[in-house]
Amino acid sequence: MRWIASFAVAVALIAASCSAAGTPPPTSPLDDRSAVAARAEAVVDPFLAAYPQYSDEATGIRTVLGTPDLGVGRHRVAFVLSDADGLVRLPAVDVASYFLPDGDGGARVGPVEQARATFFEFPYGVRGIFSTALSFDRAGMWEIEVQLPRPDGPAITVAFAFPVAERTLAPAVGDRAPRTENRTLADVQSIAELTTGFEPDPVLYQRSIAASLAAGRPLVVVFASPAFCTNALCGPQVEVVAELAAVYGDRADFAHVDLYENPHEIKGDIDRAVRTPILLQWGLETDEWTFIVGADGLVAARFEAFVTRDELERALVAVLDGTSRD
Repeated sequence: MRWIASFAVAVALIAASCSAAGTPPPTSPLDDRSAVAARAEAVVDPFLAAYPQYSDEATGIRTVLGTPDLGVGRHRVAFVLSDADGLVRLPAVDVASYFLPDGDGGARVGPVEQARATFFEFPYGVRGIFSTALSFDRAGMWEIEVQLPRPDGPAITVAFAFPVAERTLAPAVGDRAPRTENRTLADVQSIAELTTGFEPDPVLYQRSIAASLAAGRPLVVVFASPAFCTNALCGPQVEVVAELAAVYGDRADFAHVDLYENPHEIKGDIDRAVRTPILLQWGLETDEWTFIVGADGLVAARFEAFVTRDELERALVAVLDGTSRD
């Protein structure tokens, strides 16, 4: 229940402060139409510091980009939308990507790609996120334009810009997973030394990442701190991974690495927390990540921010059945 309460508080704070389809040719002419809604202005919120946020005064739409670690290639792109009434929960929205050759401003190239972003509701119904897959063929500033249908009038258009790097910070699909010697139950006296979770599942602390990779076992690893999940992009990810472990544990390993090295010493006071150096090893700068690693030791899927069981299970089954790596 404490998890639900923290989510409700974060939702209130955000509200107060505020599948790909057919792809057109990437060589579309420059688009400088003045009719397109002005790009939303970036804002800073201490509760979501690691995630880019945008506020569109014209529409009243606030956007939080849940996947800022983007590089050249194809990636899952996820974002949260809210308005004066709270979370935007449309079943899906149309999105289009544009390249900004002059940076965040001026003309733009595109649409480079058009897609449908599906809304995924988090457990307990207190949050939700739009998710799609987009390809970025070059580094630089990019923009996503979102069309929000309205029953009482024309669609609302909002757009937000963000950088795309040559390479992602965290391992990308196809990269070799770091052979991390994270602690397990064999290394500690109590499971409380491994997680801030209130009712942790011991299954997630049986084998290190390095041991799973050495054994050639497919692996699902989640990086999160359950007791400190208070922003719009995090959810009960560890619990979701534990649910999948109960179903697929005979075919894959499952592991949780807490964001903090000393969970048992924090006792509700985040000032006592020490970030685990494992985050640096994996290049993680935001607070919730899940990776699926194949039996070959290569990253088969990566999810920045919360990923629902449906999304994660589809990706896991595809890996276990050898049908995909994206």
